[in-house]
Amino acid sequence: MFRLVSAAAATPESPVTDPAGASSAGHVRPGGTGGSADAGGRADERPGLWRRYPAATALVVYVLLRLSGLVILAIFAHRAGADFWSLLNDRFDARWYVNIAEDGYDTGLTGDHPYMKSKLSNLPFFPLYPGLIAAVTAVTPFSAPVSALIVSWTAGLAAAWGIYAVGAHVASRRAGLILVALWALLPHAVVQNMAYTETIFTALVAWTLYALLRRQWLTAGLLCLVAGLSRPTATTVAAAVGLTALVAIVRRQDGWRPWAAAALSPLGYLAYLAWVSDRLGRVDGYFHLQETTWRIGFDGGVSTFTTFKRVLTEPENLALYMSTLLMGLAVVLIALLVSHRYPLPLLVYSIAFFVITVGTENYYWAKGRYLVPAFTLLLPIAVGLAKARRTTLLAVLGFLLVVSGWYGTYLSLVWRASP
Repeated sequence: MFRLVSAAAATPESPVTDPAGASSAGHVRPGGTGGSADAGGRADERPGLWRRYPAATALVVYVLLRLSGLVILAIFAHRAGADFWSLLNDRFDARWYVNIAEDGYDTGLTGDHPYMKSKLSNLPFFPLYPGLIAAVTAVTPFSAPVSALIVSWTAGLAAAWGIYAVGAHVASRRAGLILVALWALLPHAVVQNMAYTETIFTALVAWTLYALLRRQWLTAGLLCLVAGLSRPTATTVAAAVGLTALVAIVRRQDGWRPWAAAALSPLGYLAYLAWVSDRLGRVDGYFHLQETTWRIGFDGGVSTFTTFKRVLTEPENLALYMSTLLMGLAVVLIALLVSHRYPLPLLVYSIAFFVITVGTENYYWAKGRYLVPAFTLLLPIAVGLAKARRTTLLAVLGFLLVVSGWYGTYLSLVWRASP
């Protein structure tokens, strides 16, 4: 792991053969700019703070952009008479995670949660995030809600670093930096500062994919195993590890390591499913719980398509329109990823994540948030903006900052359901 992080901080854009067998640098650098020049063809190694410390610059950019979003939210929260901090750590999923950290898991299909005014079981929430909340609470003087934000914000930094590493590896340092900025300015980026699992899951995904791109099989398998304890959508990154490992196995590359990565990658996810099954006394315990109580299952997109048709023909709320827009944009970006021949792990993860998002029934309004960890979809935009003039880039990022701050405020103060 130390070797992986050190490489990201040093020269992550060096052309390294990816596990699919082609130079990752060659796929997404049309025009021959390569990794040693920026959009204007200037040398990438000339003196400059961000060129000497690119990963640190990416973290600073991420912090400043998310801070800007929080300032916008704080101003409007104050005007509305709402408590700013409770908007971040005392609503919807945040309450469930804090509750698990404080009181543990339920023992059946229902639970008793008067604080949340709910009888739903908390077993659908995976254990990594509440476990980390409980650990921070145990070793610090902070309460569980405050610890939840500490974990989420720290994971946000780890995610930004990993996203930069992936972008710099497959394109250039400039593209990696822009990729971080785009992720920080997503319409649903406010959840990156809430007591939600988006940041911790994205961090694990980013470093897993980076390890795959550098053929660090054991690191990728172990990180994917941990990701499987954070969210059920970890199956998407496990698919990326498994299929990339399969290609290496067929080509007889790297000996036993791809086998080990493929075997390790789903273990965290499967372990939690097995634990829930044992707790509920039935093999399909987790899926039965999701279907019967939370109404979240996989219907292949039937529910999504039904709602989509309604959005196109009837007046709906802004959250549904935004999810529709983001899913449509995702289709275009997947097509660009495929046509520009991005490395296999990024393709598999992006497509699998989109399929899971669209195929999950109900909660149409939240599908935009579901796509937050799919940062790989933003790569074509980042690569394109890396070639743009600085004024164009700043104008685009400035516009996205306003949209992200405004929509984050809408989700926090106007929208009454989970973001």
